[in-house]
Amino acid sequence: MDTLDSLLNKLWSDYISLNPQAKDIYDLLRKEGETVVNDHIALRTFINPEINKEKLAESFLGCGYRVVSDYDFKKKKLNAFHLEHENQSKPKVFISELRNHQLSKEAQSIINEAVREVDQKSLDDFYLTSSGRPWSANHQSYQKLLKESEYAAWVYAFGFRANHFTVLINSLKQWGDITDFNHFIKSNGFPLNQSGGETKGSPADLLEQSSTMANEVLVEFDDGSHQIPYCFYEFAKRYPLPNGDLFQGFVTSSANKIFESTDVN
Repeated sequence: MDTLDSLLNKLWSDYISLNPQAKDIYDLLRKEGETVVNDHIALRTFINPEINKEKLAESFLGCGYRVVSDYDFKKKKLNAFHLEHENQSKPKVFISELRNHQLSKEAQSIINEAVREVDQKSLDDFYLTSSGRPWSANHQSYQKLLKESEYAAWVYAFGFRANHFTVLINSLKQWGDITDFNHFIKSNGFPLNQSGGETKGSPADLLEQSSTMANEVLVEFDDGSHQIPYCFYEFAKRYPLPNGDLFQGFVTSSANKIFESTDVN
């Protein structure tokens, strides 16, 4: 039966199948006696009408989610919005889309050719967001996209799947401070994204974030197999609004740096 839980479980199963470090961290926290609460799931796509952020949101909207806030990432050439469920215990969903029409003609051609391969049946699948890459891809084109946009290259290589899940630090008993939590993660052998500093944001922003660096996975391209960065695990500490409720939004300046967790070294 197609339910919200089955949708979320499929996203998680696909995510950890290619990102074992996330499962290792999850298991490590559980071993410490913690209940791991997922703050949000992030998805990526292109702005093309057939596969834009509205398309990726359809299954979530049909399961009780609603769009709450829009975001503009000028430097990264991205639009985004985040969704929240009527049941606050469900994770938020952050969906971004690349304004690929702002890339070079060559990059646009690569993306448009890929999108043309997607059939309507797959687009109507309830589990579209964890269905993987629905087009053929070659490493040469991946490299061309990478020169202009890491984001474009990532979507081209991996298609539709979770870019990251997020541990809500507020739900943990042992760590109330993100710096202490970061130290715990590093001490267990997981390197963190240092772009813009290990911790992005501040209490004044009402949100602090950190993340692992993406692990590399072997991707089958038409012109051979290559190791490229896949996805990462994020950690978020949220702060209360004047009314006492935790801030539930996102901070674009911090998210810009989080996006770089999948950069190629």
